[in-house]
Amino acid sequence: VSSAASDVYKRQMRILSVVILCLMLSKTVVASEQIVLGLSQDEVAITANFDGSQILLFGAIQRDAPEPDGKMGLIITIAGPSKPIAVRKKEKRFGIWVNNQTVDVDAAPSFYAVATNAPFSEILLDVEDLRNKISIERAIRSVGAPMHIENSQSFTEAVIRIRKDQKLYQLLENKILVDRNTLFRIAIDMPANLTEGDYFTKIFLTRDGEIVSQFDTTIDVKKVGLERFLFNLSRQNPLIYGLMSLAIAIFAGWVAASFFRYIRHT
Repeated sequence: VSSAASDVYKRQMRILSVVILCLMLSKTVVASEQIVLGLSQDEVAITANFDGSQILLFGAIQRDAPEPDGKMGLIITIAGPSKPIAVRKKEKRFGIWVNNQTVDVDAAPSFYAVATNAPFSEILLDVEDLRNKISIERAIRSVGAPMHIENSQSFTEAVIRIRKDQKLYQLLENKILVDRNTLFRIAIDMPANLTEGDYFTKIFLTRDGEIVSQFDTTIDVKKVGLERFLFNLSRQNPLIYGLMSLAIAIFAGWVAASFFRYIRHT
């Protein structure tokens, strides 16, 4: 009995040793390529005269061994705060445009940019896109629409189309500049109509369409100065904000009236 138990124990130890070796090898493969990223700025300040900003992302691919085989791909995404949105379809009835159908999209990024160093479909497998929600279409979460809505996908497409026209959604294929398969950089334009909040930035390194490394960071977009004070006041003390707005309006009217009286008398 002891001999049999000893054989079982030795067999288990051999299996355990093989598993540990495989894990060590897999970690070595994963760690053989890592992304090192830099940002020109990690904050965007929204002021009264804010007309947009440009974020420069640059970095390198650190390798502990010679570059592996397979086509290399780089994908960078910047996603603004996600919020639910109601999409309405209008129809003309009796000469008047009215809302006919409504679909609630569960979460849509207020801003979303996807940049690549090659055509998107050539450097990322569809299964990886499905798993990580990288493309613009999959970054929008829409669980379902009412049964009476036909072609509900068109409502999501309408959100994408409108926000692309507003420069809030951007697909920047072949825009990441890569030097010697090691250094990379890209400048991404952020429009003036940004929503305040954390903008999550992700960098994916792929080989033959599979993600082998990922790096995450955050860009803080916030109002500053007088704009920040007024924004907080309107949210935290709406009564005081309303009274202050009324007082400013009365004062501005009094100043204007006094100015015109002065002109008439002179």
